[in-house]
Amino acid sequence: MISPKIQKRPQPKIVAGPKSSPGKVAMMPDIASSQDRIRERAYELYEGRGRGPGQDEQDWFRAEREVLNRDR
Repeated sequence: MISPKIQKRPQPKIVAGPKSSPGKVAMMPDIASSQDRIRERAYELYEGRGRGPGQDEQDWFRAEREVLNRDR
């Protein structure tokens, strides 16, 4: 009979991500200024459509794509 005190429990595996090479740091764009530029571009698109209702999301998504791709 095995004593409960001696029972082995599996140890969790510690997984480490890949080491980053020095000098290569991902730069995050300033989120607040990106949001402002997206908002401005979405409004420009809205005005360009003649201020018609019902396409707010499409304007926002297009503006987001344009601004974020420009920042790359």
